[in-house]
Amino acid sequence: MITSSRLALSAAAALAAALLLAGCASSPGEQSPTSSGTPDDSGASTAPISDDDLEAAWLDDGRMFAIVTWGSSTCVPVVEEASAEGQRVAVTLVDAPSADGAEQACTSDLAPRASIGALPEGVDPTKDVEFTVTLADFTDDVDLDGNAALTGVPGQSTEFAPSAGWFDDEGIVLLTWGSSSCPPIVEGVEEASGGTTVTFTTEDRVCTMDMAPRATVLGVSETDDDADFTLTLVGDNLDGTVSVLRG
Repeated sequence: MITSSRLALSAAAALAAALLLAGCASSPGEQSPTSSGTPDDSGASTAPISDDDLEAAWLDDGRMFAIVTWGSSTCVPVVEEASAEGQRVAVTLVDAPSADGAEQACTSDLAPRASIGALPEGVDPTKDVEFTVTLADFTDDVDLDGNAALTGVPGQSTEFAPSAGWFDDEGIVLLTWGSSSCPPIVEGVEEASGGTTVTFTTEDRVCTMDMAPRATVLGVSETDDDADFTLTLVGDNLDGTVSVLRG
């Protein structure tokens, strides 16, 4: 049986997530992204997908997922559609539209970007999932191991709680919920044994009243694959702890 699900990640939130990575956190594998600060003449965020730069992570207790690609930090793809047949999930990524609908001009840096989607109803997150990801003319596969600890049911409503998942040994996608126009701003990241404290800037901002998923990509030191890892969130009304999901 084929099922489908759609989730729109706001362009503003996705854009901010990539910028936070470039400005406030080290990237996975100690590959610090650099930015020229000038738009690419192509104006496009797409780049060839390969096994080396396509990753996936569990979020929201298995109800959601993140696809991590590499490309311009200012033009983060969004999940247009996710459909499933058994444990195979087809994900279509598209360039996020600009506020005025015009084609975006993208910086020519190379950074990991997280695109968040809802796992289609009927997929079992406790079992292995194979994602086939299409971005423009490029298609490739990425596998995500099932996690027996995931109890969320795809297709059911989220609890709008922060969550986080590993996408490689040194990379984490953090999902928070709130205004799409006021994404979290990382002020500092402090690592400790068994976890990391992420401090966010707290400031008065005029924010829209929507409730949107916001993705923040964090780079940390390589950890023991079997060890529990906790993010401690501080500031910007996000205070709390989040266990990082493995896949």
